[in-house]
Amino acid sequence: MAPMLTIEDARQALAELPHWTLDASGKSIARDLRFADFNAAFGFMTRVALIAEKMDHHPEWSNVYNRVSVRLTTHDAGGLTQKDIALARAVDAVAT
Repeated sequence: MAPMLTIEDARQALAELPHWTLDASGKSIARDLRFADFNAAFGFMTRVALIAEKMDHHPEWSNVYNRVSVRLTTHDAGGLTQKDIALARAVDAVAT
């Protein structure tokens, strides 16, 4: 199991992830994305799903038409870990 990040470690990691926000408890990060249409949003989700599967680390997310909301936390660690930071970087890479 990956060790949970301290709030300070999380804030430091988020300095390099400006589109992500840390929740008040410090146990998850979130990002909202907007795309041209549903097809683009679903394509993004498909690309991220393939990466997440390879990482064996899966996002909590929702999709409404052209919007995708992503929340990352490591359930078995009880909060935010380096797995979440790595997946956030992958999400950002796909979103650009």
